[in-house]
Amino acid sequence: MGWWTVSHIGDLEELVNQIGILPFFRNRIPGWSLEEHIRPDVWFTSADGPWEWKGRLAKDKRNVYGRFIAGKNAWVSLDCFPDLANLRRDGYDFEGRCEDGLVPYREKLLMAWLEEHAPAVSKVARRECGFSKGFDTALTHLQMQTFIINQDFVYDLDRYGHAYGWGNALLTTPEKWFGAEYLDEAFRRKPEESLERLLERLQPWLSWADPGDLRRILRG
Repeated sequence: MGWWTVSHIGDLEELVNQIGILPFFRNRIPGWSLEEHIRPDVWFTSADGPWEWKGRLAKDKRNVYGRFIAGKNAWVSLDCFPDLANLRRDGYDFEGRCEDGLVPYREKLLMAWLEEHAPAVSKVARRECGFSKGFDTALTHLQMQTFIINQDFVYDLDRYGHAYGWGNALLTTPEKWFGAEYLDEAFRRKPEESLERLLERLQPWLSWADPGDLRRILRG
């Protein structure tokens, strides 16, 4: 399959599994996004397109989805996500980051609430955590650090029972969704080793990209 001809959910799943990390939208590296390599009629469809696929792949545990690249949404293959987590967490678990004063108050609130209530719809988390201002920033930071992922998307229903809108993210942690052992092997590596493994995976697909740019993006 040419990765520039994504036309259905199977193409997307195969591409993510091959390249390892695939942003949803255009970014600073040309050619590294689903947006640039999907058939236009599928991109703009109102029936079954990437807007629906993102939740379907995540809830079936066929990849990991969240705001992982420059604060924007991306798919990560199941075998690459542990290395991304090891790199981004840089030897810390969440408790260790808190002890070292690296976690803002709102992020502590959100993580504490999710530890008890996940999986939870994002708008419910926003309400129950007691803050709206700064919620999206806190959520993005925690997803960039790989502490929170999207398990699925939940849609509002109209009076006829039809789903509408963009969908609300169903939030959880990778440890809750996949089990704590999912990340264990990668956490035995040094973060720099995980970075090199990710670069080795991506560079054959992005041969034109500046390695320095890729390193900075992967570090988050």
